[in-house]
Amino acid sequence: MINPSYYPWGYDGDNGPDHWYKNYPIAKGRRQSPIEINNKDVHYDRSLLPWFASYDPGAAKTILNNGKTCRVVFDDSFDRSVLRGGPLPGVYRLRQLHFHWGSSDDHGSEHVVNGVRYAGELHLLHWNPKYSNYLDAVRRADGIAVLAIFLQVGKTPKPEMKRILEEINAIKTKGKEAPFTNFDPSILFPKSHDYWTYHGSFTTPPCEECITWIVLREPIIVSSDQMAKLRSLSKNAENEPVLPLVDNWRPTQPRYFRMVSASFL
Repeated sequence: MINPSYYPWGYDGDNGPDHWYKNYPIAKGRRQSPIEINNKDVHYDRSLLPWFASYDPGAAKTILNNGKTCRVVFDDSFDRSVLRGGPLPGVYRLRQLHFHWGSSDDHGSEHVVNGVRYAGELHLLHWNPKYSNYLDAVRRADGIAVLAIFLQVGKTPKPEMKRILEEINAIKTKGKEAPFTNFDPSILFPKSHDYWTYHGSFTTPPCEECITWIVLREPIIVSSDQMAKLRSLSKNAENEPVLPLVDNWRPTQPRYFRMVSASFL
């Protein structure tokens, strides 16, 4: 497996998504993410079960700025925070969550629904503990499950987002990390658990095709100020000029032959 730290990548013209395949050839594969979800191509699957998350707030460890996103890291040394049900064959362990966002409120999500791009997208990444560790899981078709939640700018923002955004000042620059404890990310879920699901890839290099995507239909509401807070992060280190961390999203990839299933009619 190619280590992404050997081949720098980013979201700019010279190192952005159009160039990733040169060092990460799977980025041109046939099961890449994100995709556009169009009602006309979606198949309602009555056999799809509801999904359930049981997260232990004590598993939250740190929040960090890695120059590409804002990430919250969880203890995944045992099955303490798990996702199950839905299209998944078993229990998956929560490892981290992170965000994708734009340079303004009218774009920023990675998945697109019927032509609509949301202001941002939250990804909760889980791995299948039937494999010995996370790095082993990434090599398997059923190794990873990502729960994706859209962020929509609106008048009644979700107060639960505050907890993450309060910590942004502590991680303003690339490489900064701060303690982030006692947090249950299920407080961020929308009311409806309706979802689309398909098999795809990581949306960042190396873009391995090992992900069962569970994309929630209902977005969560955030304020314009909350989105601005994410944009206040810098993708440079403390001793470098401030470069706003914005537009950290990958454009949609061809769906090819893949089925997108919906849990709802």
